Formats: sequence, structure tokens, C-alpha cells
Amino acid sequence: MDFSLPVDLVAYLGELDRFIEREIKPLEQADDNIRFFDHRREWARTDFENGGLPRHEWEALLRKAKDLADAAGHLRFPVPKQYGGKDGSNLWMAVIREHFAAKGLGLHNDLQNEHSIVGNFPVVTMLDRYGRDDQKAMIDGSIKGKYRITFGLTEPHHGSDATHMETRAVPVVRDNVKGWIINGEKMWTTGMHVATHCALFARTSGNDGDARGITCFLVPAKSHGVKVEEYMWTFNMPTDHPRVSFTDVFVPEDAQFGEVGRGLSLAQCFVHQNRIRQAASSLGAAVYCINESVKYARERKPFGKALAENQAIQFPLVELATQAEMLRLLIRKTAWEMDQLTEEQIERTLSDRVSMCNYWANRLCCESADRAMQVHGGMGYSRHKPFEHIYRHHRRYRITEGSEEIQMRKVAGFLFGYMGPGKH
Repeated sequence: MDFSLPVDLVAYLGELDRFIEREIKPLEQADDNIRFFDHRREWARTDFENGGLPRHEWEALLRKAKDLADAAGHLRFPVPKQYGGKDGSNLWMAVIREHFAAKGLGLHNDLQNEHSIVGNFPVVTMLDRYGRDDQKAMIDGSIKGKYRITFGLTEPHHGSDATHMETRAVPVVRDNVKGWIINGEKMWTTGMHVATHCALFARTSGNDGDARGITCFLVPAKSHGVKVEEYMWTFNMPTDHPRVSFTDVFVPEDAQFGEVGRGLSLAQCFVHQNRIRQAASSLGAAVYCINESVKYARERKPFGKALAENQAIQFPLVELATQAEMLRLLIRKTAWEMDQLTEEQIERTLSDRVSMCNYWANRLCCESADRAMQVHGGMGYSRHKPFEHIYRHHRRYRITEGSEEIQMRKVAGFLFGYMGPGKH
């Protein structure tokens, strides 16, 4: 078996590196933009007087970097060619995201808000696979920032257990217009402060616990009855993660997104793609922490002896480096297999390995960042190093992004036979 990367993928990594040095790094250094990445990053990014939301200057800088990447032909890499992309595969995206994250913090790639010069567009995939023609017409605007579609799945009382969601949509006729009335509440609907729409999941039929009977709607963010109740302050600030209520929100029939009662197919489309790429980013961040620790241990010589000569320094890093190598193979193999399957096949036969990659990568990243803080001593715990930022972000991943326990439960379902092939 040949585990080497394709020659054209390696060449593309080099092209991306040159683009970063030529266009992104100068922008990062201009006008003190480095404040968003050095020890001032949390304060520079956060408008503490405005609910802890991201500062306009921070989001404007990210948009400028994206526009540069789009003009250079990189931003849309994973998007289908008919929308200006390159049909980038899950395997290529996994390699690119690991490569970027292993570079450390920078304008090229910021894991705190999924910013990257090679975009991650799960909502675009949803629109392409499940949207009507008028909804697909939103794809270009979604990439350029004209549209911002948030993801309304998680609920305050049910977390990631979508099948027991309390949000309900009931068919009605209002002013001779057929549509739906929606009532409910969602959590972690990231980006609502700038959203134009929310991809909102609501039960339209069936009973609690049924996978069928959940429908997705594209709800305009400014619809009457949509209210941001509060923004949840998190490990890493700024916050754009609110609790949102939907009270007697009316949407016409054309707000329906995908097939009635089959909304979880759209959700799985979003999370599978997101989680394998998130796993690759977590791996890259872990590799960064490991490499920085090894470099520092070789340079630092307390009492005239390099830290690297101490087995108490060596062995924990050896374990982390070994886990990183094994995880890299699992992520790339899983991503490659995903490229061979439909979304339904992934959910039926491969989603346990997507979950393995996701939860173990997030765990590895946290452990690697924590070890980096210890190896670097006092400076490791200061904000003059990026390790606390990496640790807090990936610790949040372990809690909120389809949390570690949710991922392990899916693996257990395949392992013990109540999920997987023949169980759908």
C-alpha cells in the first residue's frame, strides 16, 4: 500500500505557503494587525462593551484575507467547480487543514472561528445537495459574505440529542400564504450577530426520539419572533454563540430546506464534513505544540543542561508524537474513504471512525497544549505564547462541538451493535 501524499497535493501545499508569505503575512503585519494574534489577541478581538461580540475590525480583517484568497483561487478549493471551486476532496482538505494548523496562530488560519484562506463551507455543501435552485443561488453570496447562514440544531435542554428537540413547526395558512409557524429555542447558533438566515431544525411530525419527522427551514434572521436572548461567554473570547428563541415565527413554504421530515440528513451532511476537518485541524495544532516543545527543550539550558536531556521531558512528548503519527493515518484513511461514499453510506458504515478521529484529535490537542505549557514553564502559561489559547479553544471543542461523550457514544453504538450497518 502507498501511504505517500499525491505529488500534486504536495505541490499545492507549496503554492499555498508561497501565497501566505506573499499576501497574507504582509497583511497580518500591517497596521498592528498582529495584535489579533499576539498576547493582546483576546482583548483585540473582543468588544467587551458590546456583549463580548467580535470587534468589527477583527471580522473585517478576516474578510479581507478571505477576499485575497478568493481572488487567488484558494478560498473555494473544496467547493464544486460550478460555483468557482476545485472540487477539493475530504482527503486533501484534511491534509491542508493539518498543514495550516501546524504553522501556529496566524491570519492564514484561525481555528477559534473556522477562518481559513482555504474555506470550510459545510453550509454550501448543504445548499448544493439539498437546496432548490433558488436556494443554490445563495451559494456564491455565502462564500463572499453576502449571506451568513447559521446552524440551528442544538437546544438548551437536549444538547446534541437532536431527536428529542422541542422546537416545533406547524403548517398554517396566513393571509392566503401557506407556510409554517415555528416555536422553540436553540443554543450555540454561532454567528447570529451577522446572520442573514438560520438553518433551523424543527420537528414537524413523529414522536420524540424519532429520526424521521425533523425538517430544516431557512429562516430569515430578522423574522418577527426571532430573538437573541443572550450571548454565551466562553473559554475563548470573543463570543458569537447565542441562545436564540423563536416565538410564533411564520415562514412561507419556500423556506423549507430539503425534504419534509428528513432534516437530519442535512444535519449529518454538515457534521460529518465538519468533524473530519476539525479533527485534522486539531491534529495540526497538536503537532505545533509538540514541535515547539521539542525545539524549546533543546534550546533551554537551566543549570547548564538542556531540558531535552531529561527523560521526564522526553517521554511525555514521545507519547504525544506517537499518538499524532497514528492519528494522522486514521484521519487520512477515514477522509479518503469518505470521498468514496455517499452521505447516507458514511452515516451507516463510517461515522464511528469520523467520531474516533474527532474526539481523539481534540483530546490529543488539549494534552499537547498542556504539555507545551509545562515544558515552557512560566512563559508557557502566559499569553505571550499561544498554548493557553490553543488549549482553551480545543477544550471547548471537546465540550461543545458534538462533544467528546457524543462521539464516544456513536463509536460505542457501532462497537456494541445497536448502530451501524443494518441498524438504519
